[in-house]
Amino acid sequence: MSLRINDIAPDFTADTTQGPISFHEWIGSGWAVLFSHPKNFTPVCTTELGAMAGLAGEFTKRGAKIIGISVDPVESHAKWKNDIKTATGFDVEYPLIGDKDLKVAKLYDMLPAGAGESSEGRTPADNATVRSVFIIGPDKKIKLILTYPMTTGRNFNEILRAIDSIQLTAKHQVATPANWNQGEDVIITAAVSNEDAITRFGSFDTVLPYLRKTKQPTA
Repeated sequence: MSLRINDIAPDFTADTTQGPISFHEWIGSGWAVLFSHPKNFTPVCTTELGAMAGLAGEFTKRGAKIIGISVDPVESHAKWKNDIKTATGFDVEYPLIGDKDLKVAKLYDMLPAGAGESSEGRTPADNATVRSVFIIGPDKKIKLILTYPMTTGRNFNEILRAIDSIQLTAKHQVATPANWNQGEDVIITAAVSNEDAITRFGSFDTVLPYLRKTKQPTA
């Protein structure tokens, strides 16, 4: 199954470092970030899990839960957490899913159906495509998918920036331009007429007939 933006995020049950979960039930009525790893005790992923732990409060401010998954058993995750603390200084307090049977990796189209049924004997290179980030909305739909190569560490500040944009544009009829950050000008969508734009936003700049910018809505 190929996943795309606006698809319902596949539901599943799994064991985690915080006990068994049913994914949709765990998400609840808020946002979620699911980020995956090809194997435990890999250097780039160790730094990523620590970086995410350091930013946990920022995700909480945005009403977003974070959850990791690695193609290894939960028991191995518990040992890995000690290394993550040593390497980065941060305790991983969010749950880590154990995917030793590869079910979630396959469900989210990160591994092919023919990849087998066990993580045992598989190398990080065998699982190289299990390097994705999924942002999931309160409606359980996928809002963003990013996939990175194993040698490129992920920028989780970019994930926060994307959540800011997705949440803002879900509330107002605006879009965000390239390199946008919280508080900067936004783009008025084509569905909003000039007259309606004045009512909604007070004023705007017409850069091109199809590109109108205004201050970021705050209400």
